Amino acid sequence: MADRYLRFTGTAPGRFLTRRLGLPQPAELIRWSPERASLQGEVLHLTAGKPAPTAVGHPSAVVLDATGVRDVEGLAGVHAALHPVVRSVAASGRIVVLGAPLDAADHHQAAAQQALEGFTRSLGKEIGRGRTVNLVRLTDRAAAESTLRFLLSPKSAYVSGQVIEVTEGSGPTDIDGERPLAGRTALVTGAARGIGAAVAETLARDGAHVVVLDVPQAEAEARELARRLGGSALALDITAADAGERIAAELADGIDVLVHNAGITRDRRLVNMPADRWSSVLDVNLASVLRTTDALFAAKAINENGRIIATASIAGLAGNAGQTNYGASKAGVVGLVHSLAPRALAEHGVTVNAVAPGFIETKMTAAVPLFIREAGRRMNSLAQGGLPIDVAETTAWLAHPASGAVNGQVVRVCGQSLLGA
Repeated sequence: MADRYLRFTGTAPGRFLTRRLGLPQPAELIRWSPERASLQGEVLHLTAGKPAPTAVGHPSAVVLDATGVRDVEGLAGVHAALHPVVRSVAASGRIVVLGAPLDAADHHQAAAQQALEGFTRSLGKEIGRGRTVNLVRLTDRAAAESTLRFLLSPKSAYVSGQVIEVTEGSGPTDIDGERPLAGRTALVTGAARGIGAAVAETLARDGAHVVVLDVPQAEAEARELARRLGGSALALDITAADAGERIAAELADGIDVLVHNAGITRDRRLVNMPADRWSSVLDVNLASVLRTTDALFAAKAINENGRIIATASIAGLAGNAGQTNYGASKAGVVGLVHSLAPRALAEHGVTVNAVAPGFIETKMTAAVPLFIREAGRRMNSLAQGGLPIDVAETTAWLAHPASGAVNGQVVRVCGQSLLGA
């Protein structure tokens, strides 16, 4: 459903009226397209504690190196570096702050580096004009290339206020920049429509052979999408006890990218929620993810340097009235990621991460009552809903062969929701 308010605020009368009434003024976001594959303009590089350039123009992005900040006094360098330039950043521009891991042996350094999180998230909530602000904690600068490319591109339009940890890691060096997933097989569950279809399309754009998995009832849609993408379709109920074994048998050459996207909602307040509405959501959204992942690892069906990306939700991070079942299932996905990620990497060479969408414009959210829908759209730093492509682009970054140093992360794709983000 079209966001008419967003369109209205883009007109001269809309800008005048919303300004006078103090209403949100969302900026139309610049997203990736073949014609606009990168931000247009200079990337300004700054270092906390060093003088900022006197003339900065209107940079499309600012990267602030704050890895050397070790105490409260050093935080003054963060203010000094960004204060003169923040207003000049172009609309839909980017600010990325580079931080260091917290030093458990130095509580002054840990306090100063932790302070960067509050700074980054607060700046993201005030900067406006479609601009985003994120923090990247670095252990290995070279390993952060895919992350910085993503955050400094139109592909990250709806990712803001996030803290992403990049550890040491390496990946293949012979990667096609245009089609980084060429020669790789990606399985996307719940892929016949909505966010899953956008993920499948984006992974195919990046070169993957995509297996579109959905329930038998959606087989016709799945096959049509697979045909259009040059992939294949698999009609399967992901909650079946033998789903993992059947997937492994179907994909004899293994899986390089596994996207757990299938999910359902059965909303009702707990006091009115029968057991079947509880169990069906937990089974699809969480139990099937656990069973299938375990079965695929047992069958050695996930290839080395593989990627697992699960779908969480801000409902699992901040909670949501009427969604105790859904919130529990999505918080469970976060627990899975945090526990499995270090072991999967150490034992199988596979990374495990999650995306956590906020309000995304889909057929499901279009059916939400008007005032609740408008609240969902506006209650984030960008004052608008996201699109399925925003989740898909974030998934594609985590699936990238060069993203091996990003592991155990839960990245919210929510425009920096004002609730829990």
